[in-house]
Amino acid sequence: MFAAARFTGLAVLAATAWATGHAPLTLLGRSWDSRWYLGIAEHGYVRTLHIRPGLVFSDLAFFPLYPALVRTATELTPLSGGAAGLVVSWTASAVAAAGIHALGLRLHGRAVATALVLLWGLLPHSVVLSLAYTEPLLTAFAAWSLYAVLSGRWVWAGTLAALAGLSRPNGVAVAAAVLATASYEIWRSLRERRKVTHRLWTGAALAPLGWLGYVLWVGHRKGDLLGGYFEVQRRWGSRFDLGRGSLRFVRHLIVQGDRLVFPMALLLVAAAVLLYALLLADRAPLPLLVYSGVLLLIALGGSGFFASKPRFLLPAFPLLLPLARALVRTARARPWHAAVVAGALAGLSFAYGAYLVVIAGTPL
Repeated sequence: MFAAARFTGLAVLAATAWATGHAPLTLLGRSWDSRWYLGIAEHGYVRTLHIRPGLVFSDLAFFPLYPALVRTATELTPLSGGAAGLVVSWTASAVAAAGIHALGLRLHGRAVATALVLLWGLLPHSVVLSLAYTEPLLTAFAAWSLYAVLSGRWVWAGTLAALAGLSRPNGVAVAAAVLATASYEIWRSLRERRKVTHRLWTGAALAPLGWLGYVLWVGHRKGDLLGGYFEVQRRWGSRFDLGRGSLRFVRHLIVQGDRLVFPMALLLVAAAVLLYALLLADRAPLPLLVYSGVLLLIALGGSGFFASKPRFLLPAFPLLLPLARALVRTARARPWHAAVVAGALAGLSFAYGAYLVVIAGTPL
């Protein structure tokens, strides 16, 4: 079902691209951030663009795992950079879907697991899962790391969290989930006077190494070990300001209006906040709450690139658990109602995805 959803979305996008005189594969493999990742894969970290005073775009803002995988694919196969990027992203999307299903199956059974994967594949911004972007890679590592946490495989959880931290800046959310759950388990063990296993300590120690290692490497390269990476982000116009920048942009939308992508982004972020409240009310497992909460906090508290906030929340698949459970209940009571809901979500996802990539002209 996930593959069918995404390939149908690709068909709609391709038809839209051809109708407007664009090449679909170019749009999929070389849109916006994809070009930065492909440049890193081909040349390493060498590119800096001085846009205007105070605004400097450096490729050091992009984490290294995805470009490394793309470079490996180009060296081992005859694929070009864009095609290799798509292969990596599509493979990661499939692995992520399998991990999300495994997590949903463990928590709520097969029906909810299937609905969870389908909803994730039909999000308005799920077109990103078909682009040469890093969200599929982060989600793949996150889903299986969270599954490992819930099944007590701490070394696997920490290793996958470290890889997630090398994938994207907000990959730190996976490490936070592993560390928070490990801390809780250690506290319980000490209270009950049980021995804490070395696997738990090892997993907790491994979890933040990927994210922390890259941040410190950029800091060392910039001559400011702890602040160098954040200075790179600040010069991109992106900083964590507890949401002040986001609130200013919301005020701009209310007073002056803007293109469709911006009110749509506001609506999707507001929906994510509501879904997180429902996740809390459902008493979801601690690692899911921490992971989703940190992703939401980063999206809400960061300034700049407001239109990209729904993309930043795409890996927050646990937010869809309340909707998946509701969809399953509806399907059992009124199957046609559930079919109409799924069809409406599919129509919105395919149409809006094609609009975002082909027509909007706004950075994703």
